[in-house]
Amino acid sequence: MVSADGLTGALAAGTLGYGALMSSLPVTNADVDRLRKEFATDPTAKLLQNALTTSELKDVALDHDVVMATDTTMSHQLDDWKVTNQKKSGRCWLFAGLNMFRVGAAAKLNVKDFEFSQNHAMFFDKLERANYFLQAVIDTADRPTGDRTVATLLEDCMNDGGQWNMFVAIVKKHGVVPKSVMPETISSEDTGQMNSSLRMILHTAARGLREAPAVSRPAIVDRTLATVWRALCLHLGTPPERLFWQWTDKDMEFHRDGWLTPQEFQQRYFTIDAEELVCLVHDPRPTSPYGRTYTVDMLGNVVGASKVVYLNIEMATMKKLAADMIVGGMPVWFGCDVGQQMDRDRGIWDARLHGLEDVYATELTLDKAARLDYHQTLMTHAMLLTGVDLVDGSPRKWRVENSWGEKHADKGFYTMNDSWFDEYVFEIAAPKLFLPPELLAALDEQPVVLPAWDPMGALAR
Repeated sequence: MVSADGLTGALAAGTLGYGALMSSLPVTNADVDRLRKEFATDPTAKLLQNALTTSELKDVALDHDVVMATDTTMSHQLDDWKVTNQKKSGRCWLFAGLNMFRVGAAAKLNVKDFEFSQNHAMFFDKLERANYFLQAVIDTADRPTGDRTVATLLEDCMNDGGQWNMFVAIVKKHGVVPKSVMPETISSEDTGQMNSSLRMILHTAARGLREAPAVSRPAIVDRTLATVWRALCLHLGTPPERLFWQWTDKDMEFHRDGWLTPQEFQQRYFTIDAEELVCLVHDPRPTSPYGRTYTVDMLGNVVGASKVVYLNIEMATMKKLAADMIVGGMPVWFGCDVGQQMDRDRGIWDARLHGLEDVYATELTLDKAARLDYHQTLMTHAMLLTGVDLVDGSPRKWRVENSWGEKHADKGFYTMNDSWFDEYVFEIAAPKLFLPPELLAALDEQPVVLPAWDPMGALAR
């Protein structure tokens, strides 16, 4: 066995290989005996063991004081509608985007509840994403499959997740329709089997594209897209070319718009221009200076659409913009790491909700930047901010419209304490007109390109 001093010297000299390093520090029987005795003589450990072998960690580690201090009232609250339900799918970014615009549509239609078809948006996202993937395969065909960018493309070729700019690209090109025109199906509500089939189709095409001469590749793309279209129609239904739109409002007045294309429906009932909202992120890593724009290599869903570009800003600025939007009557699309420090049943997020350090008798010292660097956090989910509780102009907590149905929290609306916003919110969409001049000018700068595997390219699901 190499001693600690010898190990340090060998590493410095470069004479110790990885295999030797791995075999030089085994867990010995003496180590096991020591660990066993330390645990057995710790009365707190025994008590926690009894608790955790019969109850979930989230309940054992829950800070009751945080729960008791968190109420659902807000100084500014927008929502008076029901939440939606993405069910067993990763379409939160589409739900959050369409939910943001349904507020204005419902007001214009003078109806209480209204939903755009999430199934329609997903259909065209998957069709466009298949084409985007095939083009990326062609662009990287000269690299080995073990190349990290190629491996990232192959691993993520067909999932449900997305980002704000990807939402804008879909509704801009393909429009929207009411949910009644293209309702949910079994496969839209539970996408696992459909996605698995689409991955097989695309991986088969990827091998064909990589092995075929350049002149044969367009035909492979055409055949593959025809297969993808067929699969999507079988699973999700065929999207309409036009819809005949008429409705009765909440005052029992009848209205008729007649025949509209999905693009015309979007232009008529989106009361906000989606392209006027920009993606703002909080990435505190030293390698990503604030006030700069960034993009991620190979990230997108529509070939020919604008790049997925975001502007990195400080957290205080992000929270002020979000609060200003809510006070001004506009809900806020945002992306976050949803599973951290949350209680789903109670509907609470707080940075100190679960005392894991007390349970495990250790210090968990990674800050937000380090959690990004060490793969402990990234954006996993998108929702809407529909309320904020301001005290002397500063946010104390936030109200969140989720897309997990009405069963949990306050009929599907959650309460986020401001401490959680700091640690786990990464992204919002905000109107350009809300930005100060220096940030508005930064949007015109050429974005820094991050690698395809960068955590800021994570897709909300």
